[in-house]
Amino acid sequence: MSRISQKIPFHYGWLIATCGFLTLFSCLGLARFAFGMLLPSMRAGLELAYDQMGFISTGNFSGYLVSVALAPFAIRIFRPRKTIVGGLLLIAVCMFGISRAQGYGTVLVLYSLIGFGSGMANIPAMVLVSHWFRRERRGRAAGAMIMGNGSAIVFAGYLVPLLTGAGGIDGWRNGWLTIGVISLLIALVVGTLLRNDPVDLGLEPVGKTEPATEGDLVEKEEVSGGRIIMQLGLIYLIFGATYVIYGTFIVTTMVDSFSFSEARAGFYWSWVGLFSIFSGIGFGSLSDRIGRKKGLVAVYVVQTIAYFLVGAGLGGSSLAFSICLYGVSAFAIPTIMVAAIGDYLQLSRAAAAFSAITFFFAIGQTVGPAVAGVMAEGSGSFFSSYLASAGLTVIAIVLSLLLPAPEKAGA
Repeated sequence: MSRISQKIPFHYGWLIATCGFLTLFSCLGLARFAFGMLLPSMRAGLELAYDQMGFISTGNFSGYLVSVALAPFAIRIFRPRKTIVGGLLLIAVCMFGISRAQGYGTVLVLYSLIGFGSGMANIPAMVLVSHWFRRERRGRAAGAMIMGNGSAIVFAGYLVPLLTGAGGIDGWRNGWLTIGVISLLIALVVGTLLRNDPVDLGLEPVGKTEPATEGDLVEKEEVSGGRIIMQLGLIYLIFGATYVIYGTFIVTTMVDSFSFSEARAGFYWSWVGLFSIFSGIGFGSLSDRIGRKKGLVAVYVVQTIAYFLVGAGLGGSSLAFSICLYGVSAFAIPTIMVAAIGDYLQLSRAAAAFSAITFFFAIGQTVGPAVAGVMAEGSGSFFSSYLASAGLTVIAIVLSLLLPAPEKAGA
């Protein structure tokens, strides 16, 4: 047992969850959601069109898509710890590069590389949940990690307007430089504290031991190669395509369609972060109790309402309610997906299975912004994209209802 694990008054697994929190704070919270905050001033500074904005975002998700395919191999070769730290360092370096970019092409390339680094950090961090936590604690642990996303949104919601306002038309450069420094510091902390497996410290995973029967393992093996991966993948694809449209363009929508100032839009966006801080752990804990199937349905009902309200072009209290609903449910789906993979599949298959369903997710988030950008360029707003998102989440509700019960899958 390591000296660190002997000194702390709690299981080291929760320190792993803290490292996951910091990792997601950087690789998704800052790298992805701060982009939405910086986008209006970047658009003005670099004279970007709506479709170019969409393609930059799609470039990021294309990089993420490539990393999803390569992550299982990287994890096997380098182990999760080195893969995560490498991804975080790549993100920091590319953020520094964007802060000096002079045109659309440079931003597109660097933000695509940030997407690659995000996947290399995110996927192994989520896989560690299955190694360090048993089934009864997986939803809570994954939710605790995903709190990093919401915390970063709150942070960016207050910090970015200050940086962009102080720097004039080039204030967005200060924003990228600052979050690059933060990401670099996080990479150093995570590299110091993270461990790959409880066995490395002579520990057991967090939670009660649940001995599985031979029949359970056979059923799990059958499910792992069957329709459950495809079904979870399609549900995750819809989440990727819809949540990223809202997350990327809602600030621009508030500024362009509802005549908000950037500071006011940033304040509203910080609501998303505030509510989303507990979306993962809240819905994750709920799914621990009521099951992954009902948990997914609950989340998608909330998101359908959120997308419809803003897609209908309603301002005032309806817009505020939409933002709150989006925040409450923003990171619940990834939390439940991480837990579901651990429930349905054997530990040895967790990395490959999570990478497989994340590939679907990455396709959705790659296509979503580009399609939304093209639609907005033609119609003059993103309202039709939000309505289309609401239609897709209804389909996700149906797919979630068709999932088998965990016990029937040998969970």
